[in-house]
Amino acid sequence: MNRLDTTLAHLRATRRSGLVCYFTAGDPDFAASLELLRGLACAGADIIEFGMPFSDPVADGPAIQAAHLRARAAGQTTARTLALVEALRQSDATTPVVLMGYLNPILQYGGERFMADAAAAGVDGLLLVDLPVEHAAPYKEMARAAGLHVLSMTAPTSDDARLEQVLRDADGFVYHVTLTGTTGARTCSANEVTAAIARVRRHTSLPIAAGFGIRDAKQVRELAGCADLVVIGSKLIETLARQGLAATLEEVRGFARALR
Repeated sequence: MNRLDTTLAHLRATRRSGLVCYFTAGDPDFAASLELLRGLACAGADIIEFGMPFSDPVADGPAIQAAHLRARAAGQTTARTLALVEALRQSDATTPVVLMGYLNPILQYGGERFMADAAAAGVDGLLLVDLPVEHAAPYKEMARAAGLHVLSMTAPTSDDARLEQVLRDADGFVYHVTLTGTTGARTCSANEVTAAIARVRRHTSLPIAAGFGIRDAKQVRELAGCADLVVIGSKLIETLARQGLAATLEEVRGFARALR
């Protein structure tokens, strides 16, 4: 099992929802990003979701788009994102890292080369938001050969037929997008998410993460009752941009306390 499998098994055994924290690699720069990464596990993050900076992050709202622009302006590349993970592994060998992003940078890097280099750097899984299931098979094959998970995504608009198709070959965990729209666009409704996750569970036994539109501890407490993982992204990036590293890690601690 890779680090992601180990963490998911531990969360299930201890009957606790896990906290997934998203940040964009290289935001605001390489050194600050590495310092933030090194503090996340101690602050309570069970899984780190690390955004790969891209020029056209169409699934993301203004906060994460701005983070992508800051990172790219500071010289962040796909290779430097892998270097950040490799640097993290010098002090943290256990916290799973999932790279979230878009297919284009991987195509530019070279698919097989990227999978091998990502695994060697210490990456555990990939979340590619613009890779539909109809075209995912070769990338999953390359990833699995390197020991990586390519995670499947579901949405509020996914009907039962689509869920069956998307989740038939899923592994790791399922990322359920809680609302229609971009990251941070609005807050999600706990009742709607609970009903949607119950429907997803009819098609998979994998852990289910709830992401997009989760911004405060009240939502975290509500969603921890139905989701195996709760993903926080835009709120943390806004805190980082406005108040800095110390305040951001305290936000993570607050969400972790709410989950526990």
